[in-house]
This record gives sequence, C-alpha cells and structure tokens, in this order.
Amino acid sequence: MPAVFAAAPLWPPRDADHLLVSGGQMAALEQELFASGLPVEALMEKAALGVTARIQQRWGAQLSAHGAVVLVGPGHNGGDGLVIARELHLAGVSVSVWSPFERHKPLTASHLRHALWLGIPRLEMPPDPGGQALWIDALFGVGQQRAPASELEDLLAARERQRPLTLVAVDSPTGICSQSGRLLGSVAARAHSCYAIGLLKTGLVQDCALSWVGRLERIDLGVSPQLLDSLPADQPLGLSPGDLLTRPELTFDPAAGKYGRGRLLVVAGSDRYPGAAALALRGADASGCGSIQAAIPRTMASELWTWLPHAVVAQALSCHRSGHLDLSPLRDLPLDRLDAVLVGPGIGTTEAEAPPAETAAWEALQRFPGLLVIDADGLNRLNIQWVSRRRGPTWITPHRHEFDRMFMDLVGVPPLDAAAEASGRCGAVVLLKGAHTVVASPQGTRWQLLQSAPSAARAGLGDVLAGYAAGRGAMAMAPGAGAAADQLADQL
Repeated sequence: MPAVFAAAPLWPPRDADHLLVSGGQMAALEQELFASGLPVEALMEKAALGVTARIQQRWGAQLSAHGAVVLVGPGHNGGDGLVIARELHLAGVSVSVWSPFERHKPLTASHLRHALWLGIPRLEMPPDPGGQALWIDALFGVGQQRAPASELEDLLAARERQRPLTLVAVDSPTGICSQSGRLLGSVAARAHSCYAIGLLKTGLVQDCALSWVGRLERIDLGVSPQLLDSLPADQPLGLSPGDLLTRPELTFDPAAGKYGRGRLLVVAGSDRYPGAAALALRGADASGCGSIQAAIPRTMASELWTWLPHAVVAQALSCHRSGHLDLSPLRDLPLDRLDAVLVGPGIGTTEAEAPPAETAAWEALQRFPGLLVIDADGLNRLNIQWVSRRRGPTWITPHRHEFDRMFMDLVGVPPLDAAAEASGRCGAVVLLKGAHTVVASPQGTRWQLLQSAPSAARAGLGDVLAGYAAGRGAMAMAPGAGAAADQLADQL
C-alpha cells in the first residue's frame, strides 16, 4: 500500500508564514533572540515600526482627519504602543495615549517618559468611546491570562457600540486568550485589524476569536530558520488561499487510463435526503477522479445518467421504512477493485437494531484496504471503536457537533488539540470542519485554514467537500499516481 501520510509535509513549508504558535512559544523564541545578544529595545523597535507602517498604509486618511488614541498597557505590548504613538506623532498625526496603570515595565516606562517629553498628551480619564480618533489597542497583547477589569470591558463594549470597527490591536485584542481564542471575560476589544508580531498565534485563528480579531496580519520579525526549526515537529501549520498556487500537484503515469486515475465509490443519499447524494457526487466529479461509482437510493439510480452521465450505478439501494438508506447490499460489492469509498452524506441514521446484512456491509467496509472517507450520517451510525479497528487508511470529516458526540471527553477542547488527540486515538485523519477547518493526521501533523468564506456556511457544502476530498484521495491511492500518495494529506 502506498505511504499515504508523510511524517514531515513538503507543503506548506515550516516557515514564519505558516507556523502557528502559542503566546508562550513566541515569548520563548524572543528570549532566545535576547540571549543571542539582540537587545530587547531593537526587537521592540522593529515590531512597532512594522505595525506603524501597516496602520499608516490602511488608516492614513482617518489618522490625518481625526488622529489616534493609543491604549497603553504596563508591559512590552504597551511599549510597542508607545513606539507607535511616537512615530505617528513625528509623522504629524494628532496622537494621545491613555494608560490607567501606575507602574510599567522599565522599557515601557522609558518610552512613556520620552512620549511625554515629545509633547504627546497622556489622558487622565478614559478616552471618549464615541470619539472619531482611531483606537490602537496595546494594552496586554498575547500575555493575557485573566479577564480585563470590568471598567475596561465596559469601555471596550461602548467603543464597539458607538464607533464599530475603528480599533486596531497590537499582537492580540484585549480580552482574548492567544492560545485558545476564547474570551477571558465577558467582552473583548473588537478589532478591525490585528497585527500579530513575529508568528501567528493559534488562538487568533480559531473560530471563536474571528469576530474579535478581524483582519489578521503578520508583522515579520526576521526570526531565524534555526529558531523556527527548534519548534516541535508537530507544530501546526496555517494554510492561506495563496498556498493553493504552490501546492504539489498529483502526477500520473502518462499512459494511465481512467482506472489508473482513481476509482471511487460514493455511498450517499436516502429517500429523506436525496440531495446529499447529488452534492457528494458533484464534489467527487470536480476532483478529477478517473472513475466514479455510486451506491445511491433506488429512486435516484435510474435518473443518474441525466445529470452525471459518466458515473456508474454500482448499487441501487433500498431504504428502511424510516426513509434511511439500507446499506446491506454493499457486503456483496467487489470493494477490492476500488481505491476509495465515501460513505455517509445523507444516508440517515440506522434503525434501532440494524439487520445482520447491514452489519455485514459495515464489516466489509472495515476490511476494505483502500481509503475510507466517513462523513455526516456515516459518523452518526458509527463509534470510535469501529473506526479504530479499520485496516486501511481512514478519513473522518465531522463538524463540531458530530465530533463532540464521538469524542465526548474532548468537548470544549480547542480544535487543533481536539483533532490531534482524536486522530491519535482512532488512527484516522480528522478533518474537523469549521470556519477555519482543522486537519490532523495520526502522525501528529496538523494544518488549519487561516481564512474563511462566510458564504460557504450553508447547507450541502459539507457533502460537496466530502465528495471532493474522497475523489482526491482516490486519485492519490491509484496505481498510476506514483509518488503523489506521499502528499495525500496535503491535498485535502
């Protein structure tokens, strides 16, 4: 069987554009830089100057017309904010700073003294949440571990109500955990843009943080390759739309026919959910898979040729009285002639007590040596023990509710950690669907999408995704695929 999952993916590279780290890991990398002789002051200047340039580029007209208020914290995030305030002031922008803290770290205190010497006003009272000036949140950054004070939460909430999306955050919005992306209290700073310094922090790309983080941009610090290499081998990697232009393509023997370019069976649909079969099959067709077979409800089988004429009906299946698909006849199909099987979209749940023939069908799928992709109702009919006993490579594609049903002890665990733990337990690749979908392999490799399309949050697209993923998997498992199978996990 081909080596389906590469332990160290060639795509995307483990570089600063793709590595996702915790706030603690970023702090450890910075300490390594300081130990090497790089002054703390130099790194702060580089970070803050990078943020300043982005702010001026995006908010130039706003700054010229209304100025800025920099919210300054007691630590080095506050120091970054004071450097930003200094640079904006020197560029002719009307800037004021507000720092409700009596004590600051020494470097931050030095920058505050210099800002005051330059004539930058320090506000004695909290800034007007209805003011037109751009707010720059440099209060706590990625080191936050507890909720902001209630007065600060009230101020941030008032800002969002009165001047929505006129706040930008330095490294992380106040009130957000940079590890999990969860609220530390009841509210956070809602940013139009967040400028992540050095590397992207895992919490900032989680679904629960998206509405607070806004547009996420990375500010490069020039972290050396040797420092990046010191991160664990299972460090998660982020995927952006631009990465699609550089992904390795599946290659085939030029003489390979349709059966050498992937043979896929799609088991989908039911009398209750006939559309799921159509959507999954169209997704499989879009993948480029060479041969597509369908095991679909009998009521659909006779019409398949009218909308997907090149697909073959492998089995016209009956449905139970409840309208859910009866999988019993699958036990007689020659599965050994296939590279991959997709089972689940729209098949419905099983009867209270599955007939022996249907149990035999599941046993046949368990023995199938090719790739098995289990989606939707396929997951609802199974349990983790069944998946862990699979003999061939397996992908499961749950959304969070399905995932929590299968892995009840992982409810509430952040997606990157939850998917990795689940994958290790059951030996399957886990594609945990969400706004920023996570993929985790049994070898410990993890990927997460960094951007999302809100228009994709609609019924049926999960079925399309399952069909497409299964088609790509079938192609990589095909005899004519050559070395492409080594990059299979990268093709999802």
